[in-house]
Amino acid sequence: MYSPLPFGTVLQSRYQIVQLLGQGGFGRTYLAQDQNRFNERCAVKEFLPQQGEDHFSSKSAELFQREATILYQIQHPQIPQFRATFEVEGRLFLVQDYVEGSSYRELLNQRRLQNSTFSEAEVRQFLQQMLPVLAHIHAKGIIHRDISPDNILLRNQDRLPVLIDFGVVKEVVTRVQMSGQTHHATTVGKPGYAPSEQMQSGRAYPSSDLYALAVTAIVLLSGREPQDIFDDVNLTWYWHDYADVSPGLTQVLDKATSYRPGDRYQTVSEMAQALGTVGSFATARPQAPFTPAVAPASQVRTVAVGRSPQSTTIAGPESPQTYRPSTPGVLTEDEGSIWENPLAIGALALGLALVAGLGGWGLVTTLNRAPTNQPDVPEIEIDPDRPVTPPTTPDPDPDPEPPTEPVEFTQNLDIRAGESTTVEGSLKANETVNYIVAGREGETLLAQLEGEGVLMTVLAPNGNPPDRQARRVLGWTGTLELTGDYTVQLRPVEGVGQSDYRLNVSLSEGEDPEAPTEPETPDPEPPIEPETPEPPDEPEIISEQRVRFPAGQNTTLVANSAGPGRIRRYVINLREGEVIEIRVARSTAPTSFTVKLPTGDPLASSVELWEDAAPVGGDYLVDVTATGDSEFTLQFLKR
Repeated sequence: MYSPLPFGTVLQSRYQIVQLLGQGGFGRTYLAQDQNRFNERCAVKEFLPQQGEDHFSSKSAELFQREATILYQIQHPQIPQFRATFEVEGRLFLVQDYVEGSSYRELLNQRRLQNSTFSEAEVRQFLQQMLPVLAHIHAKGIIHRDISPDNILLRNQDRLPVLIDFGVVKEVVTRVQMSGQTHHATTVGKPGYAPSEQMQSGRAYPSSDLYALAVTAIVLLSGREPQDIFDDVNLTWYWHDYADVSPGLTQVLDKATSYRPGDRYQTVSEMAQALGTVGSFATARPQAPFTPAVAPASQVRTVAVGRSPQSTTIAGPESPQTYRPSTPGVLTEDEGSIWENPLAIGALALGLALVAGLGGWGLVTTLNRAPTNQPDVPEIEIDPDRPVTPPTTPDPDPDPEPPTEPVEFTQNLDIRAGESTTVEGSLKANETVNYIVAGREGETLLAQLEGEGVLMTVLAPNGNPPDRQARRVLGWTGTLELTGDYTVQLRPVEGVGQSDYRLNVSLSEGEDPEAPTEPETPDPEPPIEPETPEPPDEPEIISEQRVRFPAGQNTTLVANSAGPGRIRRYVINLREGEVIEIRVARSTAPTSFTVKLPTGDPLASSVELWEDAAPVGGDYLVDVTATGDSEFTLQFLKR
């Protein structure tokens, strides 16, 4: 794997690297100077090959170049202009404008320090300024896929939000990394902000971007992260208690963040109309007079028909238009009019029949003629015995099946002896992340994991754990016996959909094996005393977590692992007389728990189900143990 480019490196005899701006699972971002444009600053993104590869193949580079050209279609003042893509010795790069400003994540963190958040007026303005950007890219068939406060900057120059880091770029890189499996569904998006259909199957629609934009607005309003205000058991949001928002904006954000894709706004126009901001970005078009035309079935507009219509409303996804036919003239009968002549009436009837016949023949001929410059339409077989049902527009799959193939990420941790580093992230059920640490024989490696629902395994250069305590644990420390790359592998606990984590890794110097040592003088042996049996080791409490119930809910689930000598402790606050039920919902090995009173006295020991009224108010302790290595789920239910 290539190391970061040294500062001062010049790429393509043009782009001089100034500094490293950031690094993630897909690659690195540098600040550079464009020497061909008066040293104008730009952002250069380098994409990293998949694990085990040191470069992209020529076929992969060709795919990246071809697919990335879609980004050059984007010409919007609130999107950094994409300038170039190129390859240098198997390394892929993309160049775009550099935006000077702060991300909305940084702005929100500043507000939090002052115990405040964004106001409704600020968020309304934010949405009005962002919807035109999404309308522009959606019109070109592009879905951003990765909208969040981190990927929207408030530009210093004009104080407008700027959308950066298109997920479509990461999707292309993922497809390149899949060794030609271009039809493999990718799962690009930030957990909590991307909707379920995108995170589980890689499918994304315009409503997926609107979902992520609405979640971003909710986070700015409430100051809470998505995982803190989303009930993943009942699939509902409960952010309203943390933000003072008008019912109108609340209704818009709730609809945009519906779990089912079909229940959300399907287009930017729909959401803008709900906000009452269509005029703020929609391009004005002259209204053409109403003329009937043959259109594909998906574009046919519904016309309400009745007796003596005064007005006919044409329903469609855009702003409503109204067609009002002119009032027909009144026919007056004078003496000697043609209506009194039977021959004239007969001739007129014959003429009308002839015109109708010719018109019908022309219409049928026109409909049967193959249209020109039109896409092929698949043939549809009609079963005459099947009852006719009104056409419906199918919703995108509301509950996509989770991907069956695992996803694995790898990142190098560039630390040496005497150094430490901390990384944070989030994992879904099918994901694994490997952090690589280059260690030397005799050095001491320490890895400590913080977070609920994620466990780590340490692997030596030979691919095996250094000892029995290095597998599926929260922390490990030990002296390295081999020189090479050690892997700190993180995986979620079975049954947990998504978990955040924080990993602390450090290396320390070992003893110098060549340093002379003083010969040890044996101490005189003490007199032999009769052995007394040692008390058994007390189990270690390896984590303590407070149980919280989502707003308006009386049940919650927690998941983790336990084993011999390892206790998971949960703290739950109960009022006197409050009835609580605790049960082991699932486990991979025999698992039980002990309930202790706020005084520390045991109330129930080694049970899998316990239900009772709290005799006193206070914090009750629930200690979970297992006879073997067990991954468990514990359910708390207040009655």
